[in-house]
Amino acid sequence: MKPKLLTLMLCGVSGALLINACASNTVVSPNVENARMAVAENPSAKGMVSSANPHATDAGIAILRAGGTAVDAAIAVQTTLSLVEPQSSGIGGGSFMVFYDAQSGEVTAYNGREKAPASIDATLFLDENGDPIRRFAGIASGISTGAPGAISMLKMAHEDHGALAWADSFTPAIKLAEDGFAVSPRMAGLVARFGEYALKKNKASRDYYFHADGTPIEVGFIRDNQPYADTLKAIAQDYRALYEGPIAEAIVATVREEPLPGTLSLEDLKNYKPTKSKALCSTYRTYMVCGAQPPASGGVAVQSILGQLENFDMSTLGPTLQGWHVFAEASELAYADRDLFVADPEFVDVPVTQLLDKSYLKSRADLIKMDSTMKNVQAGDPVGFKPGKDATPDNPGTSHFSIVDKWGNVVSMTTTVEAPFGSERMTNGFMLNNQLTDFSFRVKDADGKLIANRPQAGKRPRSSMSPHIVFDAHGQFDFATGSPGGNSIIAYTAKTIVAMIDWGMSPQEAADLANVISRNGSVRLEENNLAPEIIEGLELLGHKVVRSKGEISGIHIIKRNADGSYEGAADIRREGTAVSE
Repeated sequence: MKPKLLTLMLCGVSGALLINACASNTVVSPNVENARMAVAENPSAKGMVSSANPHATDAGIAILRAGGTAVDAAIAVQTTLSLVEPQSSGIGGGSFMVFYDAQSGEVTAYNGREKAPASIDATLFLDENGDPIRRFAGIASGISTGAPGAISMLKMAHEDHGALAWADSFTPAIKLAEDGFAVSPRMAGLVARFGEYALKKNKASRDYYFHADGTPIEVGFIRDNQPYADTLKAIAQDYRALYEGPIAEAIVATVREEPLPGTLSLEDLKNYKPTKSKALCSTYRTYMVCGAQPPASGGVAVQSILGQLENFDMSTLGPTLQGWHVFAEASELAYADRDLFVADPEFVDVPVTQLLDKSYLKSRADLIKMDSTMKNVQAGDPVGFKPGKDATPDNPGTSHFSIVDKWGNVVSMTTTVEAPFGSERMTNGFMLNNQLTDFSFRVKDADGKLIANRPQAGKRPRSSMSPHIVFDAHGQFDFATGSPGGNSIIAYTAKTIVAMIDWGMSPQEAADLANVISRNGSVRLEENNLAPEIIEGLELLGHKVVRSKGEISGIHIIKRNADGSYEGAADIRREGTAVSE
């Protein structure tokens, strides 16, 4: 059944999840007639794909042109990214997707986050003395790999919203894997950079990423991948092929290789299930922003930043010294709350409602002063109880893509294998994730309090992924945004929403805008992308500024124009494209 018209059910969707939306002074009111008229006035509206690699974008476009929905296209984009951008995401990893159904108006959050094996306990990353192991040792190991969720999640979404046969969306990636593709500068550069670590220790990854003489494959080298094509053919016939049978057995065998062999089992793979729920939505001025639910922390943290900024005239402040100062301070407060409270809600109570309560965010915003910076920022206490202080390391990586189809359905999806090349272990043509290093390496803090994001059997590690879909004052889809980049994802994504809503920027201007990340007492910013007087001004205000030569964001945005056409943006910091159907 093909989706129909653009509508958005807001207060009526789920009062518990639309945090304070209906009590806000600026309630978003759906206007179904306006949405219908907009579609009727532009019956030739085409879909669009924005992703981190031209091959992936083209694969998604091919599926849209074949009559596929945004979800059908997402399958093609993900499976192609797994081939051409294996350092960032893939079928051996996990994902979060926010989906807007233009027929029903519902906004759904799909959770394809990996799960820890049933056999692990909270000491997963502790040595024999009870101390955390070295960070990289944990990454490049078997103990870092959780049961992958991206494929299972996409299958669930396809059953809900697909129009083509499941197998159809695998065709572009299968053909590209068999024919070969030219290795991109980013892929070649990361192979060279990480080649002397663990990438050579696994035979499959060594043979794939290096020539016989041990030198890394270079830019322009035509890299085919028949094992991956064979894997996709099996999954296209039955998605369970990744979770049961020979491919699953190979995953388990690879995870159990030295060093630090993991305990992921065939039962762990067989029992993996994705989840879905209403998206996490709240108002920002006259807009509604919808993101993923925990264990993704991006929905809570991005909307916390926005909820604080709602108390400031960001439009008047603009991307000036004062505007960036307020953005940085709100980010610092949101990260502090996120670090302490957000984890897998199946294992800990995550006070989402309280963290996004308008009055609570007003109290947090009241801590921000225009002429000075906060010192020693602490998490708030919206529920009268604080977990242990977080000790989770940061692993930058990941990929994000946005898709709109001709019926107005929208996908905003962030996907990852975690660190570059995941665990750096390969099997059957794809990389295995190191997602479990998104758990805290410590179980308790210095005061003996249990850390919310500690490892536990069957638990999903906290994620920073922040896919978002934004709706305008008329309840119509306005834009989709998101980014990779470790826990910097939260600041990258929040920046784009502020830039487009408050600062009137186009999608490309918002993506190009300097990234400013404030957390744990420092502000990291792109030195070459900000005026010197802004950077120096932040320092004079008391910010501990860390000057970065460039961030590894991969922001991909699609915005709906007033005439019903779409405008896309691809982050210049990566290799992506935004293409209309």
